Amino acid sequence: MPHPSRPTLQALQFAVDAASGRRPGTLLLKNASVLNVFSLQIERTHVLLADALIAGIGEIFEQAEAEEVLDLGGRWLAPGLIDGHVHIESSLATPSAYAAAVLPRGVTGVVCDPHEIGNVAGVPGIEWLLAESENLPLDVWVTVPSCVPSTKLETAGATLDLSDISQLLEHERVVGVAEIMSFPDVIAADPDNLEKVRLAEAIRKSPEGHAPGLSGRDLQAYLASGIASDHEATTLEEAQEKLGCGTFVMVREGSVTRNLKALTPLLRPQHGDRLGFVTDDRLPHDLTTEGGADCLVRAAISSGVDPCYALRCGSYNVAKHYGLTRLGAVAPGYLADLIVLDDLETFQANEVFKAGRRVALKGRLSVTLPPSQADAEAVRNTVSLPPGLSEASFRLEAAGQVRCIEPVPYQVLTKALHVTPTVRGGEIVADPERDLLKLVCVERHGRTGGVGVGLVTGFGLRRGALASTVGHDHHNLLAVGANDADLLTACQHLESLGGGFVAVADGEILAELALPIAGLVTDQPLEQVGEQMAALDRAASKLGNTLPGPFMTLSFLGLAVIPELRLTDKGLVDVLKAEIATLEV
Repeated sequence: MPHPSRPTLQALQFAVDAASGRRPGTLLLKNASVLNVFSLQIERTHVLLADALIAGIGEIFEQAEAEEVLDLGGRWLAPGLIDGHVHIESSLATPSAYAAAVLPRGVTGVVCDPHEIGNVAGVPGIEWLLAESENLPLDVWVTVPSCVPSTKLETAGATLDLSDISQLLEHERVVGVAEIMSFPDVIAADPDNLEKVRLAEAIRKSPEGHAPGLSGRDLQAYLASGIASDHEATTLEEAQEKLGCGTFVMVREGSVTRNLKALTPLLRPQHGDRLGFVTDDRLPHDLTTEGGADCLVRAAISSGVDPCYALRCGSYNVAKHYGLTRLGAVAPGYLADLIVLDDLETFQANEVFKAGRRVALKGRLSVTLPPSQADAEAVRNTVSLPPGLSEASFRLEAAGQVRCIEPVPYQVLTKALHVTPTVRGGEIVADPERDLLKLVCVERHGRTGGVGVGLVTGFGLRRGALASTVGHDHHNLLAVGANDADLLTACQHLESLGGGFVAVADGEILAELALPIAGLVTDQPLEQVGEQMAALDRAASKLGNTLPGPFMTLSFLGLAVIPELRLTDKGLVDVLKAEIATLEV
């Protein structure tokens, strides 16, 4: 079946005939206050639909014939939103459950990077996500994961080589190569990384970027490869430099990585099509309370950004960047993905249309989502810990000054500290009084059995342990704890669940969330997932946690491509030097 954004000849004939008055349209939206993302003006007018397409817009259609007429009475009409970069797996839900959460909010499309499930299950995992998102009333476009594994400093569950990437690029819903994260390799002109750019460009698809903190010659070298975008700017100065170099700057507001406030001064109409909105990683609670890409549009408007331009960043600009024609605007020939709003300040969708069909009303889905046709066999039973894992696996020999990871709140960045550890019986131990905790990374794909051990500060745990099989980007098991016994209990319990999150104290399971699909995702409804995550956060708080989003923060501590210090199953990683670092300074 052709995708509606690539309409059939019959659909085009219908739209042209309806616009010319030779036949009735399907729906006439009268007296709409249309937000025009091209002129950046709001116009009180009428919009005629012809099934999936917008046939025409303007006063000339006030008396147009249509099967149905809906008088909006001056309410606002906007294009459906498109999230420019999101990891659906970070919502912990299936694409169907994700669609149920964001569609009623006016998000009608997302560009998904299945990097997470790709690192666990490889090509079969990506094929599962493509199949799982087929025929949803939410467009799920995909960028092929470029870094599976992300670096040589970790053990992932699979490998995607150039031939795999080339094959996946041929899929109709694949629009590019996803964030090319190993920026040291790109800057060093590594041929494999440069070939990923070339493969995308060869078939007119987009090579996407990931360049946290890059500036000067390093940024120039990275962009000289042909990489087109970046979603990692955290300061206005960084974003301005990247924008000035021609980068499509993606303004991000995730659950942990919240950059919109810092970058809001950049959101000016003079920057045209060079800015887009993305959520990257959003947890269930944030999706159900704040929303997806609608959160960025709402916050931008409340900060004084021109509403039409805020919408453009959340719709048309993203579509144009990825070459998605007929999307992101209320204009003749465009797909009838539309949002009806009672007011712009709250930016709450009253009605949502997808391809001319009403799919949500007053914050609730008005259609039944199709059942899954995907085969989940390749993405289950993915947690296999080393057979001999024990408390001894987490032992650290006594040392003087050692490296310690400190997460930066509300960012994905970390700091590399030098501390004097607490030593008892000839080994380094966690010391909750000093907020020095053990951090472990256990290889869980059944490949090497590696265990990395280090120290972390900033969580504030007074007792117990937290653990997760969501561990960017390799998705090995990460655990933080105040003692080795609880660390081991947490790891073993996650293996019995098939993956997920757990909070443990004194050998007791305080809260858990099972994620049996690749150790990343559950097929439970998002509201239920949110309740279990809230219980986990409450348990973490009772153990002393002081960080926002402790489980997402924990999941990022293995991310070996973002500065400064990380932990993988191979040990501590000095990201700037792209090498394994010793614990002792």
